[in-house]
Amino acid sequence: MNENRIADLAPSGRATTLEGLRSLLGLMDSPEGLGKGLGISLRPTDTVIAPYGKSGTTWLQQIAHTLRTRGDMDFDDISRVAPWIEQSVSLGLDLDAEQKANPRIFKSHLDAHRIPAGGRYINSCREPSDALYSMYRFMEGWFLEPGTVSLDDFARATFLRAGNEPDSAGGDYWTHLASWWARRNDPDVLFLAYEHIKRDLRGTIRKVAAFMDIPLDDELLAITEEHASLDFMLHHKDRFDDKLMRERSAEVAGVPADSDSSKVRSGQVGESRQQLGADVVAELDSIWRKRITRELGFENYAAMIAELE
Repeated sequence: MNENRIADLAPSGRATTLEGLRSLLGLMDSPEGLGKGLGISLRPTDTVIAPYGKSGTTWLQQIAHTLRTRGDMDFDDISRVAPWIEQSVSLGLDLDAEQKANPRIFKSHLDAHRIPAGGRYINSCREPSDALYSMYRFMEGWFLEPGTVSLDDFARATFLRAGNEPDSAGGDYWTHLASWWARRNDPDVLFLAYEHIKRDLRGTIRKVAAFMDIPLDDELLAITEEHASLDFMLHHKDRFDDKLMRERSAEVAGVPADSDSSKVRSGQVGESRQQLGADVVAELDSIWRKRITRELGFENYAAMIAELE
């Protein structure tokens, strides 16, 4: 780990500034690992769970893995049995290996135009302020020392900055959403909304099973509904909290491997707008109009996901 950033770190090793956070996250980057991951040869039956971060990825990994195994929980990290394309090489996982069951399942946060071709893809979108708030809560306690960077400052440095100054390489919420929306009707894409998953878990399970060509009987439906419930996933939260990535972050970035930051939360729809400052909410709405309304015609997020129904 580069000790030159020590002024931006708490005694815990977590960042106390946004610059420190960027530096720690930069240590997790592995261009070589990413390049090898992007070179994966996907089979037509492979399913890639591909939402933007904090938009239902882990939930969908659990649904898909439960469906193909009838309830297997013999794993220490969901991303060991449904590997993350961008990071697995750095974690020592073989993306080309056979998995516990077929079809093979992978995870990715890549935009639609960057993701490896040849498989099937499940995307779920989420209201931007809720995805932002969930990302902040996830980083706070892992890479970010609690109480040192405000939610609004985090928002300005991440979602707002990327919305106003998009990188040509993509990778931001807005580019990801627009890229997958363009493919929502493709036969190899299942496009979902986090809010719809939360409202109708059973219906979502039926859609995922049909998309993956997995016969769904009443028993498997009941098992999957139980294993994808909040209570069940909270009870087994250690399987869903990025164990492999936490071990790597301790090794390469020096942050505590046992950080208190959970991926399994209630994820209340709309809770973020009660936490964000009014100016940040207004800026998020402005970026929506510039990046989404102008390109896709939807005045707001609710209008967009209503189109899915």
